[in-house]
Amino acid sequence: MAENKLKILVVTQYFWPENMRINDLVRDFTEKGHSVTVLTGLPNYPEGKVFQEYQAAPERFGDYFDAKVVRVPMLPRGKSSISLVLNYFSFFTSASIVGAYKLRGEKFDAVFVYAVSPIMVAIPALFIGWLKKAPVFVWVLDLWPETLRAVGVLKKPALLSMVGKMVSWIYNRSDYLLLQSHAFFENVKKYCTKEIASQRLVYFPSWAEDDFSVSAPQRSNLLTRDDSVFTVVFAGNLGEAQNLPAVLDAAEELVDKVSVRWVIVGDGRMSEWLDQQVRTRRLDNVLLLGRHPLEEMPGLFACADALLVSLKTNDVFEKTIPGKLQAYLASGRPLLGMINGEAARVIGDSGAGFTCPSGDARGLAKITLALAKSDASQLKAMSESGREYYLSNYSKPILLAQLEDLFRKATLRKVSR
Repeated sequence: MAENKLKILVVTQYFWPENMRINDLVRDFTEKGHSVTVLTGLPNYPEGKVFQEYQAAPERFGDYFDAKVVRVPMLPRGKSSISLVLNYFSFFTSASIVGAYKLRGEKFDAVFVYAVSPIMVAIPALFIGWLKKAPVFVWVLDLWPETLRAVGVLKKPALLSMVGKMVSWIYNRSDYLLLQSHAFFENVKKYCTKEIASQRLVYFPSWAEDDFSVSAPQRSNLLTRDDSVFTVVFAGNLGEAQNLPAVLDAAEELVDKVSVRWVIVGDGRMSEWLDQQVRTRRLDNVLLLGRHPLEEMPGLFACADALLVSLKTNDVFEKTIPGKLQAYLASGRPLLGMINGEAARVIGDSGAGFTCPSGDARGLAKITLALAKSDASQLKAMSESGREYYLSNYSKPILLAQLEDLFRKATLRKVSR
């Protein structure tokens, strides 16, 4: 292995043109001169159907900043729970069989897994890592089986136990488990041998995409800055976990109390419900902008007076830090959080804004009103504190340099599975 170059395989169910943080990691490593191959599926998140631009010209999506993109067939997410389960199973099965075949003859120094749900995405990585005799790094961004229990997908102890055994099998065959939150360690250790738990668990948080690190003011094609109204922006997946009914309740409560507009950008399973509710309640202060490319977000955030993060509460979600939180902090805007646990702690420690308990619509209305009545110097101080906290705790160059060093050490030591 040349000291200045690594051959890295990235296994991820989600990848460009889907807006995912893994895109940023791949681009960074190719720009450093490393050879990167991405094993992924067909782009269909979050709408649930394969992107039209991909269907029209799939050959255009076989290379990403000099990274080779290897795609395997799979069923799209659809809109139902059954189609989502089939989507999960079809990817890890196809990636294990078709993916391994497409990668025949290739050699890799490291296999990196972008392990958002479902954790089964690590199975093809472990299989290919075994075939290639390459160490496997699993970036744990969600807790299984706890998440399944928390969202009500699985309730029977016997089934949860079966999933737990699968998780244990995956964790104990991985060379390193990279954990996005300090609060993950206790949970993950329960499924690991003492050796793994003591030597191979590494804290590795998310960072903000490069687009959000530009300090110069940016213009938006989606929204016009309006200093006569306090603008709250929510961006990201619009699903049940995001507590959107409570957000609308807060928006409704502030009607005629203060001039606030709520801007929601994104797509997901709650999109149609949101559109219907906004029209039914005649919430003229709520703007639904739909899904837009990641590169449009910095300009949109620059038009905001506050950025909103919300998440339902349970023992799993409280240990998770939503990826958007880093982007919000990097953007240098005050934050509103209707959220519990680690994310609320980060907002509090950073001094970037106000929080209220998850699902507390009145609490959200209250802290929004308080922020809207804050003077310019207070808002500026929050913005600067959040940005400084981001640079100190989630700097991408520092994190990826640490990961690169970990790749080299694991490869040189020929870590045994």
